[in-house]
Amino acid sequence: MSERNEGPVAPRLEDGKKDDGRATRHIYRIEIRASAERIWTAITDPEWTVRYGYRGRVQIEPRVGGEYAVHKPEGLRVMTERGPVPAPDVLIQGVVTQIDPPHRLGVRMRFLVDPSTAAEPETHVLYEIAELDDERCSLTIVHDLTRAPRLAKIVSGDFRDLGAGGGHPLLLTELKRLLETD
Repeated sequence: MSERNEGPVAPRLEDGKKDDGRATRHIYRIEIRASAERIWTAITDPEWTVRYGYRGRVQIEPRVGGEYAVHKPEGLRVMTERGPVPAPDVLIQGVVTQIDPPHRLGVRMRFLVDPSTAAEPETHVLYEIAELDDERCSLTIVHDLTRAPRLAKIVSGDFRDLGAGGGHPLLLTELKRLLETD
């Protein structure tokens, strides 16, 4: 296996030299030794989404305009000025904007974990699965974080040392490991 498939996933920031929160798109891509159908299942089936990343249970109404939600895993807490408190039952709430199984899922969403991210505007996440050959696909996440600077830091993994997890890089790294070893 080539080295480029083994390392961490890093974001590529576009639209300017600094993240001012006005025009930011994060793009993450990883190659996975799995079929497009298997990757699709892993990102849309609640029995899979509880096995990697933040381990939230996804709920998708599979149509444009359908509901999209990620429910908290048991015991998840968030840090506040008063100390740790239980996370809200729904971590992410949104609407499906594109759906083309097993290649494309778009979601307009709001991150509800804490008041500061819940107050930011909706963002848009696009998952694209492309077949590379008979055994491998690439999974690309394009997250438009325009005017959502706090969420941009969270999904890039910038707050990992503060206990906010590793964002999209963590999610993709764990998903790859799970699909290639399960």
